[in-house]
Amino acid sequence: MNGLLDQLAAIVGANNVLNQGDLSAWELDWRKRSRGKALAVVRPGSTAEVAAVVQACAAAGTPLVPQGGNTGLVVGGIPDPSGTQVVLSLQRMARVRELDAANLAITVEAGCVLQTVQEKAREAGLLFPLSLAAEGSCSIGGNLATNAGGTQVLRYGNARELCLGLEVVTARGEVLEGLSGLRKDNTGYDLRDLFIGSEGTLGIITAATLKLFPQPAATLTAWAAVPSMEAAVQLLSLARRRLGAGLTGFEVMGQFALSLVARHFPQLRVPFVEESPYGVLLENADHESEAHARAGFEALLEAALEEGCATDAVVAENIAQARTLWHVRESIPLAQAEEGLNIKHDISVPISRIPDFCAETDALLAREIAGVRLVNFGHLGDGNLHYNVQAPQGGDAAAFLREQEHRVNTLVYEQVRRFGGSISAEHGIGSLKAGTLPQYKSPVALGLMRAVKQALDPQGILNPARVLESPR
Repeated sequence: MNGLLDQLAAIVGANNVLNQGDLSAWELDWRKRSRGKALAVVRPGSTAEVAAVVQACAAAGTPLVPQGGNTGLVVGGIPDPSGTQVVLSLQRMARVRELDAANLAITVEAGCVLQTVQEKAREAGLLFPLSLAAEGSCSIGGNLATNAGGTQVLRYGNARELCLGLEVVTARGEVLEGLSGLRKDNTGYDLRDLFIGSEGTLGIITAATLKLFPQPAATLTAWAAVPSMEAAVQLLSLARRRLGAGLTGFEVMGQFALSLVARHFPQLRVPFVEESPYGVLLENADHESEAHARAGFEALLEAALEEGCATDAVVAENIAQARTLWHVRESIPLAQAEEGLNIKHDISVPISRIPDFCAETDALLAREIAGVRLVNFGHLGDGNLHYNVQAPQGGDAAAFLREQEHRVNTLVYEQVRRFGGSISAEHGIGSLKAGTLPQYKSPVALGLMRAVKQALDPQGILNPARVLESPR
């Protein structure tokens, strides 16, 4: 292996091949539940260097684990414990290559942090709408490799819908150049969509051309207290009718999830936390004026109060208040972590079936596991819930995970199947769910996925045992 490390050092520079000291930034997953051991962490600075690294590792038969900001939640971007895998960190590849305002497009390298893309677009008077809690540290390459969702999917779609083209290094170390920025290009198979959402198992995304949009004239935020999940779905339908494309965000949060924020972050004022089973956060982006946006929002909320799908509501008066309301929503995962270890689920269910799913699954878990606490929140506007399970109050959270995680997952996933949903909405499969996927994906789909993997990565060196289990 020393020969390979010498080759890699010659490609990227000795300072960018790390195999000693504290490598936890690359070996420890974001949730701090899994830790691997890398043969080395390699940090290329260009697409040519990525291609040369892949060629060297392919020749040596050494697996590669592509990594961006290492903010993933399904253990898909860290090495396994064997010490035989090379972590390919793309953090040095963070340049904005071009912003084409006339084409409403921006081309950036894979290591570019999401927040940087948002800021560059804003400086040009434009909008890049992908928005996640981890936007200050997650990278565009990782966002695309996992087809990230976030809070504005309702209006703008997932990362897939925001991508015009990709530059990708294949498993053979060849460079696929596809950064044209075209909206129409029907010249054969859409290779771009193969790599988006593939979690680094088919190729390594090194750059992307992304869609930009005009900045709205005004963006307003409101918070509504709702009496039930069914009422939240009714409010969503009403908001869609009243606001149309102006409705850019619609988040639902259960009372227990909000109570954790109030408990662990008392400096945040959580609206109506003691008064209502659910809170809903709405965002209205208007291209006419703030006055027009506010009038539309207030009319919507008045109608919601009259129809009984909201019991109280408040519209943020300024940007600071709006940020505070969003900060409450984004603090739920942090509050959960403060409360203790928990079992996370990133599921999607048809919106019309979410109320029945929640009612039945809540009752099932309460019946099967005494004292279990449900932290239910997420992007109701696109049917994506983070349906998380906290250990009973005062219990040993670590023991709860050891003893109950498989059972809880099975109960929840079987309900997801019954209601026609998916066990992964926006976080991906990684290694955490690779063993579970065959139970919930059709054999035909799995067969086609394996055929694609075999065709594009016949050696199996790109992120092995992620998404698909390794062949026995």
